[in-house]
Amino acid sequence: MGHGKWDDNAYLAAKTFRAAKGIADFGYTAATKGKPSRSWKAAPALDPLGVAARECRDSPDHADSTPIAVLFDVTGSMGAVPRIMQGKLGKLHGLLQRKGYLADPQLMFGGIGDADSDRVPLQVGQFESDNRMDEQLRDIFLEGGGGGQKSESYELAAYFVARHVVTDAWQKRGRKGYLFLIGDELNKPRLEARHIRRVIGDDVAQDIDPVSVYRELARKWNVYFILPNQSSYYNDDAIGEHWRQVLGQNFLKLDDPGAVCELIAATIGVEERVVDLDQALVDLADVGSVAESRAVGKALVSVGASARSLAKSAAPLGIDGPDDVVLS
Repeated sequence: MGHGKWDDNAYLAAKTFRAAKGIADFGYTAATKGKPSRSWKAAPALDPLGVAARECRDSPDHADSTPIAVLFDVTGSMGAVPRIMQGKLGKLHGLLQRKGYLADPQLMFGGIGDADSDRVPLQVGQFESDNRMDEQLRDIFLEGGGGGQKSESYELAAYFVARHVVTDAWQKRGRKGYLFLIGDELNKPRLEARHIRRVIGDDVAQDIDPVSVYRELARKWNVYFILPNQSSYYNDDAIGEHWRQVLGQNFLKLDDPGAVCELIAATIGVEERVVDLDQALVDLADVGSVAESRAVGKALVSVGASARSLAKSAAPLGIDGPDDVVLS
């Protein structure tokens, strides 16, 4: 994985072709929803069960690979937001490269549901550098479920990335990757061992405190949670309070869900110290995203314009102590 180059023209041509032929952007969802719910399952390429590792590796095409994982909530409370984001996420790779924020970004997409109630509570794709990432997005199953208790299995996704993703960026260069979780609810109060065994396949005997999972994750990843508008709990203060306790300033509230790829690109540009926030917003306007740049500026105002403020934002997690805190 990770070979080839992203082509904006090919992406736009494919999207135009699908629209002309009436082909759904989320083709796998359209096909799967036509079957009995008891047969619903993740697309084979996104099924996390039994996966030893998703890998982000250097290649002759991309000698300085940087992993970017974007996993979004696909439950009912997110409404039309996943479909809105799909229209923009496929352009993220091109945006990062056009402004020189990263030389060799590799993107992995996935979906998050509810392990208590959904048939497909976790989907995790492959790291890609070319237009296969658009195909990966189209294979995400928008189950539209959720348990109705204002929590989804974000901590299960965090566990997978912490334990089942291997990157040359970290192993060779000691550089963190980027993980963006996009949703509108809380973590579960505990990461249940039975969910890990059933969904991922790891032989885990005891439940785990979700905070310890994020603490482990923060050692190798810059972790952000994006709360987009048009989702059910956008105006619920408890959501922001919860995620600020877990991630500090890396909780980002986004007025315009259509600006998600611009927000991710700007956050990375600032974190990489390629630009400050003001310059990042100018860059977004330059590529034709004036309205989106305003939404990005508002989302990042609490983070601040310097990379230093972003770098310190993982402090609430800490980096010491045991990886797992088990819950009885």
